[in-house]
Amino acid sequence: MDSASSSPRFIVNGKYKIILKIGSGSYGDVYLGIDITNRKRVAIKLESKKAKYQRLLYEGKLYKILQSGVGIPDILWCGEENNYNALVMDLLGTSLEKLFTFRLRHFTMKTVLMLADQMIERIEYVHNKNLIHRDIKPENFLMGIGTHRNILYLIDYGLAKPYILKKQHIPYREDTGLAGTISYVSINSHLRIEQSRRDDMESIGYVLMYFNRGSLPWQNVTAATKKQAYEKVSEKKMSIPVEVLCEGFPAEFATYLNYCRGLRFDETPNYTYLRQLFINLFRSLNLQYDYVFDWNKPKKEQKTDQSEVEN
Repeated sequence: MDSASSSPRFIVNGKYKIILKIGSGSYGDVYLGIDITNRKRVAIKLESKKAKYQRLLYEGKLYKILQSGVGIPDILWCGEENNYNALVMDLLGTSLEKLFTFRLRHFTMKTVLMLADQMIERIEYVHNKNLIHRDIKPENFLMGIGTHRNILYLIDYGLAKPYILKKQHIPYREDTGLAGTISYVSINSHLRIEQSRRDDMESIGYVLMYFNRGSLPWQNVTAATKKQAYEKVSEKKMSIPVEVLCEGFPAEFATYLNYCRGLRFDETPNYTYLRQLFINLFRSLNLQYDYVFDWNKPKKEQKTDQSEVEN
């Protein structure tokens, strides 16, 4: 974590003081801030106006489209300040990537299934607002804090875009650039096919299998250049059958991925069917949907989990 001394020293919009850097998004850096009028802690995302690709003000517009949705942070202010574009929003908790590391790269099936339910719910809301996210990954899912600590938030809309324009679905294309994070993008994205709702859904499937397995088979590739790494990941992802990727885990995960890979370009995913798939699995395993995730279990239960991992 960066020290406060390396953070920009100005106050945003006359009331939001920057304290220290806490992370980075696809565009810009994220800082812990404080509202000097009421001492409330906030998150401040900054992007230099000198940046070649400026996306933060655009991201702010997308957040406004999504406002008031469960699991979407509230935007407090968006605009220009000094030599930066700035976005001030609710402060959230820890990302799923950090929680996964904290839990020694092991989540119980109960936690994975509760996350799956909220992930599908979040992306359905985003899709219903005519947007696709295009960068689904563990770092972009954060837990809330305080009374919202059990709510999963989907953040970072710097790569998001509308899939409905002038009341029509965007056209199918096969010559697009690759947007997203290489480990989690869909096979169609690797093939440079225009992304649509199906690609966000497939990415969620890879995130869930990442949590189940501890890593994905294509995350350990080595290559001399970025281009070669992309090609190797693409080859490996396409060559591993879904059933092999999901081997040793409940069949519902393979069913989910096969369903998502089978969606047509402009097809509306059946979110209810996919959520029900995991809810039925949850019930068949006699699990209790009580929002007690691995990281907020009583310490006694955490020790039991740890011994299971070590054995």
